[in-house]
Amino acid sequence: MPVPLFDPTSPQAPLRADIRAAVHRVLDAGQFILGPEVKAFETEFAAYLGAGHAIGVANGTEAITVALRALGVGPGDEVIVPSFTFWASAEAIPATGAIPVFCDVDPDTMCVTAETVKAAMTPKTKAVIAVHLFGNVAPIAEIEALGVPVLEDAAQAAGSTSPAGRPGALGTIATFSFYPSKNLGAFGDGGAITCRDADLADRVRTLRYHGSKDKKDYVDIGYNSRLDELQAAILRVQLPHLDAWAAARVAAGDRYAEALDGVVTLPKATDGSRPAWHLYVIRHNDPDTLLAGLQEQGIGARPYYRVPVHAQPPMAKWAPAHDLPGTAEAARTHLAIPMSAALDAEQVDEVVSAIRQTVLTTA
Repeated sequence: MPVPLFDPTSPQAPLRADIRAAVHRVLDAGQFILGPEVKAFETEFAAYLGAGHAIGVANGTEAITVALRALGVGPGDEVIVPSFTFWASAEAIPATGAIPVFCDVDPDTMCVTAETVKAAMTPKTKAVIAVHLFGNVAPIAEIEALGVPVLEDAAQAAGSTSPAGRPGALGTIATFSFYPSKNLGAFGDGGAITCRDADLADRVRTLRYHGSKDKKDYVDIGYNSRLDELQAAILRVQLPHLDAWAAARVAAGDRYAEALDGVVTLPKATDGSRPAWHLYVIRHNDPDTLLAGLQEQGIGARPYYRVPVHAQPPMAKWAPAHDLPGTAEAARTHLAIPMSAALDAEQVDEVVSAIRQTVLTTA
């Protein structure tokens, strides 16, 4: 039985009538930019996270750039970021004029730690981007204890939980992507920035709208980066279902962990966290052979960050002089296997069977 790597449409199928109604509501209102749907979604999303403030923006990449600017990051500053992450986590830094400084990750959790961040800090460090990679929850409080503001890149972690709360409400500021494949996905691009501080939120709102509060007076060079009404309306329909979708991802991950223990290296949740796995990423010493075996059996799988960000040509001038061993290990060995809110027990068992068969026949 084929099992796709992603299935973002099945969980949305029961919501189609409500989504159509939301779209028609926007069409009938005739207000498409920063209208009542965006305002309502911002209020609802902030309440869901416990973040205080949520500000909708155009996409997850610009969310990081705008959030860094709101923190005062600019030319001459350094921003620490993991190299084992999606390109956008680091790509957003040079747009502020600052320099990305790459730190290592723990290959078991695939997240940054206070130790890996501390090793990269200098007197020029202005902020740290801690990525909740694949839905795992980075140790934000431990990193902020180092004395530098932390930006949570929570693009992959909507619905995850930790003892300290939800990603998006753990650090000084946080960013989300609502790209369609995300745990909470729009029907196009979209993003959000969340924070607790009212003044910081006001700074974000100004920057997302050309550096203006009123369309007449301009206080900064900003961005045209706004979540539109249609996407906000669609996200509002889905948000009440996010916890149920997250629980399904958690359950699928638990089933994988129980069945694959000792067969492959499993992702390790950070202390006390319950990741709503955006991707379920295992590790194996021969991931390419495992990938080929799974593909032959119709199982969706792929590596994501085989070449770390610092090793990509545009980032080469900022590559660290020292090795990043955790990054190298995670990059070399990782492989994502099927995960979605619609992944049922039968499908998980099919994936497990294919992995076991491939590992045993290639050992």
